[in-house]
Amino acid sequence: MSQPDPMPENATRRRLRWSDWLFSALMLALAGTCVFLGNWQMERLGEKEALIAAVDARLDAEPIPAPPSQDWAALDLQAWNFQPVTLTGSFRYTQTVTVFTSLSEARGRFSGPGYWVVTPFELAAGGTVFVNRGFVPEQYQEAAALGDLHGDDADTVSVVGLFRPGEAAGFMVPDPDMSNRIEWVRDPQRLAAMVDPALAPIAPFYVDLLAGAEGDLPQSGETVMQFPNNHFGYALTWYGFAIVAVIMLGFWLWRQRRPDPPAA
Repeated sequence: MSQPDPMPENATRRRLRWSDWLFSALMLALAGTCVFLGNWQMERLGEKEALIAAVDARLDAEPIPAPPSQDWAALDLQAWNFQPVTLTGSFRYTQTVTVFTSLSEARGRFSGPGYWVVTPFELAAGGTVFVNRGFVPEQYQEAAALGDLHGDDADTVSVVGLFRPGEAAGFMVPDPDMSNRIEWVRDPQRLAAMVDPALAPIAPFYVDLLAGAEGDLPQSGETVMQFPNNHFGYALTWYGFAIVAVIMLGFWLWRQRRPDPPAA
């Protein structure tokens, strides 16, 4: 079996130049950054798992009264997210706003493109909370906005639903269609601009009603509870990049340190 040629006696290993050291430092910094990002994703994984556990605990809890209006300014919305709450007051059905959506994994019989039917609920203790009464298919939008799918404004009722922080409107979200009472996000601040100013103050959250009778419209109980949790996969990817960077640097340094061929 042939053996590799020994290093010639007069061959010398090339010394690393300053540019080589600079490149090595940059590669090590890149590897360190990847490790940092991997650790950050692992921290996010822990936070997401804690959030899911907290939400599961809240969903199984008994409903409690929603925070009163005097507490709204300092309210920790995420600490209340998905908490079952009770509201006592009156719906203002004539002020209903419909919010466009597309329901893909419906619990009820209706799904597809449609609208959330969001109605101001004037609390007996003061203030107004927007209540998402549920989903209607597209063809029922006008009926929902005109008030054909509701009862009497004067009735005082108690309702139970899930506390939800308002949805943020991104820069791509269109302006509301005021004439047809159509919105695109369940943002209480934006919704407030479409209702009677006398309903102020408006809560910085809304409430999703729990499921009603089968076949009822609006179709309530359609709260989407999805928590994308890809942080572990992202962490492995960043750690993998760090390992590849170190291996590539080691191979490159080995190539750079190979002996120069002997002078002729």
